[in-house]
Amino acid sequence: MQPLLIAINIAVEAQGGLLSPVKGKYYQRRYRGILAKVDIESPPPDAQKRPIGQRGPVKQVKSRNLFERLRKFEDDVLRFMAIIEVAFTNNRGENDIRMTKVQLKIFGCFCSIKKAENFCLIHGYISICRKRSTQIAI
Repeated sequence: MQPLLIAINIAVEAQGGLLSPVKGKYYQRRYRGILAKVDIESPPPDAQKRPIGQRGPVKQVKSRNLFERLRKFEDDVLRFMAIIEVAFTNNRGENDIRMTKVQLKIFGCFCSIKKAENFCLIHGYISICRKRSTQIAI
């Protein structure tokens, strides 16, 4: 699955950020083909083999859980093909909130709402400058 997603990302970047509907359907068929193979190779656990007295869903292996999520959220996984504003990864978003989390871990909290707002304002300005590759005027 990983090589397919990377190939789709390369194709999206080569097309300028958006795939044609024909190419999108092609990659969607390949995605579903891989999921069909995985479903055969890693079948769901048998509910009949559940220990007596155990309630809830039958425990699955990690690969099966990943398969279920990839199948259930197919539209979300492949959204970057059809909508130009959706990035392939969420690294940028995670990097944007990282400093705030580090600040909270170090100090436990912000002293006041105003100081938290100022921190976010300054950090947002710096983040935008980094994204646009511009120099910060200090």
